[in-house]
Amino acid sequence: MSVQTIEAMAKWVEDNIAKNPTLTEMSSYVGYSPYYCSAKFHEHIGMTYKQFLAQCRLKAAAHDLLNTKDKITEIAFRYGYSSSESLTRAFAAVFKCSPSQFRKSPPGTSFPEL
Repeated sequence: MSVQTIEAMAKWVEDNIAKNPTLTEMSSYVGYSPYYCSAKFHEHIGMTYKQFLAQCRLKAAAHDLLNTKDKITEIAFRYGYSSSESLTRAFAAVFKCSPSQFRKSPPGTSFPEL
């Protein structure tokens, strides 16, 4: 599998994050088996598909917190969280603040390294 294919997989996940993309859907998109995609994705990206998906979901939620007035619950559901509390737990673990605190006092122009 080429580096371009793996990068296309990552881009596809990012582009489809609001649809809660699955490994099976991603592998179908590039035409390889889920097992093979998972192994090559991990080898090249340095994290599992599940870890990458979680990172993308948090980045997308952070982006929406800064750029929309949508309720935190709406943002949580949009990106596959079961509740605003589950988004808050995941968010606090990475950003060291709650989504509402992040919205009120955003960090500089870049996100912390996820």
